[in-house]
Amino acid sequence: MRASLIQIAVNEDETVEARRLRVASLVRQQEGADLVVLPELWTTGAFAFEEFGAEAEALRGPTFEAMAKAASDTGVWLHAGSVPERAADGQLYNTSLLFSPSGDLAAAYRKIHRFGFDKGEAVLMGAGHELVTVRLPRTTLGVATCYDLRFPELFRGLVDAGAETLVVPAGWPERRRSHWTLLARARAVENQAFVLACGTAGTHAGVPQAGHSIVVDPWGEVLAEAGPDEEVLTVEFDPAKVAKTREQFPALKDRVLGLEPPRR
Repeated sequence: MRASLIQIAVNEDETVEARRLRVASLVRQQEGADLVVLPELWTTGAFAFEEFGAEAEALRGPTFEAMAKAASDTGVWLHAGSVPERAADGQLYNTSLLFSPSGDLAAAYRKIHRFGFDKGEAVLMGAGHELVTVRLPRTTLGVATCYDLRFPELFRGLVDAGAETLVVPAGWPERRRSHWTLLARARAVENQAFVLACGTAGTHAGVPQAGHSIVVDPWGEVLAEAGPDEEVLTVEFDPAKVAKTREQFPALKDRVLGLEPPRR
């Protein structure tokens, strides 16, 4: 299976519409890929809090339309990263969009864990409540976003729902890049799953981004890692390795906590 992670640079000198057109063009260049992944909040920048309200879109807004067409034109499964979504009731959400090769919406995921410690995203956006998995021809994707990476119980829930490949778009800051790599590898090892973590480059509202998108196999081995700048990270991986790993080292079968209510 071939995956392309497009590590987009988000810079203030490019308009949202110009970036949207540029990213759609980058997606179309990934012919031959089975799955293309974009980062979190790449239209505005994950730390551009003042832009969330101004650039928020309906679910089927301009980014939806551009990415749906790019997916169908290229014939790829596309995780289009996330956008600031404005729901019908006016509430904002950090919402990921996943498209099939025909351009149909396969799933939408509203980020559950919002970053900010009572400011920024944590107060500007509502929290999602549903775990999302999507079945592809060769693997089942489990979907999470950025700060979710710090909460292993979310990923365990995705694995319980059948996930074999965990996809994490992010706008992760450079100052905590070591955590990014560590957590991506930890989520892969503990869940015996592939992790495809796609970050951004550039600077979001004065916050330098980590870049270093990464693909990790079920043993925690790094298959590919990007640098700090905009680039397309393409990797071939065998989804069957998940089942083989879980058979060779069946640690998930020894789980005790979380499987049933504790005895009183």
